[in-house]
Amino acid sequence: MSADSSGRSPWLRRSEGADDAPRAQGGPAARRPPPGGAPGGVPPFGPPGTPVGCSWWLLPLALLLLNYVVVATFFPGEGRPVEVPYTLFREQVLAGNVTVVATRADVIEGEFAAPVPVTKATRTFLGQEVRQELEVTRFRTTLPSFAGPGLEELLLERGVVIEAETISEPRSPLLTLLISFGPALLMIGLLLWLTRRVASPDAMGGLGGALSMGRSRARRVDAGEVKVTFDDVAGIDEAENELVEIVDFLKNPQKYTRLGGTAPKGVLLVGPPGTGKTLLAKAVAGEAGVPFFSMNASEFVEMIVGVGAARVRDMFAEARKAAPAIIFIDELDAIGRRRGRAVLTGGNSEQEQTLNQILTEMDGMSTKEGVIVIAATNMPEVLDPALLRAGRFDRRVMVLPPDKAGRKAILEVHVRGVPLAPDVHLEEIAAITPGLVGADLRNLVNEAALLAARRDKDAVGQDDFHDALEKIILGPERKLLLKREDRERVAYHEAGHAILGLVVPGADPVTRVSITPRGQSLGVTYQRPEDDRYNFSEGYLRGKIIAALGGRAAEELVYGDRTTGAENDLQQVTRLAYGMVTRWGMSDTVGPVALAGPEGQFLGGPEVLPRERPYSEATAQAVDEAARRIVDECYREALRLLTEHRPALDRLAAALMERETLDEKQVLEVTGLRRQAEPEGVAQAPPEGA
Repeated sequence: MSADSSGRSPWLRRSEGADDAPRAQGGPAARRPPPGGAPGGVPPFGPPGTPVGCSWWLLPLALLLLNYVVVATFFPGEGRPVEVPYTLFREQVLAGNVTVVATRADVIEGEFAAPVPVTKATRTFLGQEVRQELEVTRFRTTLPSFAGPGLEELLLERGVVIEAETISEPRSPLLTLLISFGPALLMIGLLLWLTRRVASPDAMGGLGGALSMGRSRARRVDAGEVKVTFDDVAGIDEAENELVEIVDFLKNPQKYTRLGGTAPKGVLLVGPPGTGKTLLAKAVAGEAGVPFFSMNASEFVEMIVGVGAARVRDMFAEARKAAPAIIFIDELDAIGRRRGRAVLTGGNSEQEQTLNQILTEMDGMSTKEGVIVIAATNMPEVLDPALLRAGRFDRRVMVLPPDKAGRKAILEVHVRGVPLAPDVHLEEIAAITPGLVGADLRNLVNEAALLAARRDKDAVGQDDFHDALEKIILGPERKLLLKREDRERVAYHEAGHAILGLVVPGADPVTRVSITPRGQSLGVTYQRPEDDRYNFSEGYLRGKIIAALGGRAAEELVYGDRTTGAENDLQQVTRLAYGMVTRWGMSDTVGPVALAGPEGQFLGGPEVLPRERPYSEATAQAVDEAARRIVDECYREALRLLTEHRPALDRLAAALMERETLDEKQVLEVTGLRRQAEPEGVAQAPPEGA
């Protein structure tokens, strides 16, 4: 994502007053109705310039003060008891001026028949003492601990009423008010805070935020503010060429409409994560110079039913006002999944209502309006067929991982602001990074720059790129203290992988072997293909299985037992063997049939759509036996080859114990072996995921 001269991303312009200029020039923003729909453009919460956030709490505060005044005026509470000396209390009892008393522990409270003058000393706020004459009717005193018995008899003799229940202290009106209205005020404040939280960024606060919940949250970048162009997109030339026509139509629509042609309503970008789908959509807007509305599909769906559909309507309405414009919906599969598969709410789910609204808006959208919808997904197999039919997403553009030349071009884009050492060769780096996409390569450049900075270098060197690649692919190095026996077993395990990588015909070259713990592994053997491969032969796949079983075979050959270190190897072997049988028809027993379920072709995961097994138990047993036969044959071949090259295996394990890490040249020197060429004339099979 590019930034402007101030260092801020253009995606943030919407919240920083991006509409001010268009509004002043009479553009689309100027035709927008005033906030809240009030006549004359006056907001519903006060005149322009009034802070909305400071007005909503004034009404509850005014009601609270009014309630306090009313309660204090018309419902005055009884006076508080006045503290008097015990001697005065006893004198009044003897004088018969006490009518009733009640006790609480050593505290006596009561009432005088006639008011008694009492002088009380109080302090002002300046600390000065002021004496005040009071006429006391209700009193309170404390019974001294040394007071003798006989007080009860004295009270009874004087006719004083002794109550069994204490005289309660009167509650203040303010405390009564808070207890009565406090919870309600707290709930009102909480609701007002929640409505402000769910409000759209440019909505009014308070109740206006609650009413604006259905407004679109799409981030708008106005024309000319999108700094990304096709110059910032590299390595995906095929996808870029497909979108050049879209840019041309937005710039010069008469060129196509004069012959009766229409631009596609929707373009679906399909590809693995990190290949640059979002960047490509922004580049289209940047090249065309039109407003760009961007929103993730998950942002449409809320807990409240109907909000998603309302946001879809509002987003399309805003785009029509700003036409020509581009609407970009990222991760379309979040709301575009096949209908009828909701688990709890069936056809009335919020996701399905949002999808229905998108279908309706795209049906009612005319190509003459100049609004084009671009969506991105890496799970096209789960999308509803209604989305993919002609008239909605008319064009599907595949954004696939780049080849060697594409990776070099992507690296050239990302190293523009990075000082490089003279020994850096981007073509070599592109050659050793097969399978990496644009996001991975950007991360590689960043990791190399950080690593060079930690080493106090002035420029990023080739060794920094190699170390960064090793960290990304193999994992960060771990400082583990292993016993010599464990290190030796790991050395033989990795040496087994490396030896088979050299002697198996057509295997990928072994570029690095290490017994340094990285990530979750105690050792790694890194093999990379010499060039990008798009078609795999049966011999090549069997060679991968043999090489993957090299670690387990070496341990059994040298130590005669097995460990848990081959867990990841066995997972790869099992997946390849079952793929050869069920997907690519490489078993004579099962035959050339496709038995595997649909998989996420761009996510590399298991089945994404549940389905019943389309074959019988007998066929399932045949599949298991065929896959097991492939693995057993490859394992026996791995044992045979390692036994044949046992001296080379021992030398390589000893070298790893001594130096821990060996590169390709050192491995060849230690073992004395040379790579075997791939045999010709082997039947080809489609690659995994094809």
